[in-house]
Amino acid sequence: MGYSATGAATTPRPVKPGRMLGRILLYVAVAVVSLMTIFPIYWMLVSTFQPSKYTLHYPPPLFPQEITFHQFADLFANHPIARWLRNSFLIASMAMLLCTALTVLGAYALSSLRWKGRSTFGLFLLVTQMLPEILIVIPLYIIYRRLNLVDSLPALALVNTAFALPICIWILKGVFDTVPLEVLDAGVVDGCTELSVLWHIVLPLSLPGLVAVAVVSFFSAWNEFLFAVIMLTSAQFQPASVGLTTLKATGFTPVEQYMAAGLVFSILPVVFYLVMQRYIISGLTAGAVKG
Repeated sequence: MGYSATGAATTPRPVKPGRMLGRILLYVAVAVVSLMTIFPIYWMLVSTFQPSKYTLHYPPPLFPQEITFHQFADLFANHPIARWLRNSFLIASMAMLLCTALTVLGAYALSSLRWKGRSTFGLFLLVTQMLPEILIVIPLYIIYRRLNLVDSLPALALVNTAFALPICIWILKGVFDTVPLEVLDAGVVDGCTELSVLWHIVLPLSLPGLVAVAVVSFFSAWNEFLFAVIMLTSAQFQPASVGLTTLKATGFTPVEQYMAAGLVFSILPVVFYLVMQRYIISGLTAGAVKG
């Protein structure tokens, strides 16, 4: 029993059976989807830290029967995993920096500048996302070979930047759209140029959006496989996404080593995401409601 604003006792409103049933079904659906999402990660961890004789047994045990760490030592001793991770980090970092810089200019041009064909150009950027990578990988490889850009980490980072740029521009454009026009006009009245307005006013107000763009471009380059396996033909330039495919054994499947490699490959992006999570969420949702 509660009390109204006047102090009179009020009777709680009964919950309708239909509404309660719908709420229960919703909770059950959320629990099932969460379990389906979390279980592969859990099984990856279990398969990493227990010997493959348990993982390959049918039916496999749901909980680890034995914990071992030798697979990590074998992984780094028998494979250049450190070099693969370094190459992946260099490619992803270069793509992130280049994509963020170009995204700032492109998003500001679409959001704050008035020019003919702006809407058409923005739509064209979205249309490019429908183009499968496989359609252009061969022509692009021929161009890169003629320009002597094959086996070049910066050249591959440029390709990754080109594919991540359209969606990043639209993400940051939504953030720039939330900056009041009065603030921009005030900067122009005070004598700022367009670049000064962008640097001193728009960017400080759009920090979460910049972080979101940086993370999206980093993940895109970190996970990219097709262009990496085509453009980087030398083993010394292979990133982790390509190097992990070379973990093979004749007559034996080192499941725990595969899983350990996948875990190592996933640690850096996961840590990066957890550190930037607060900024990513606010950046991706900044353009949802325009004030």
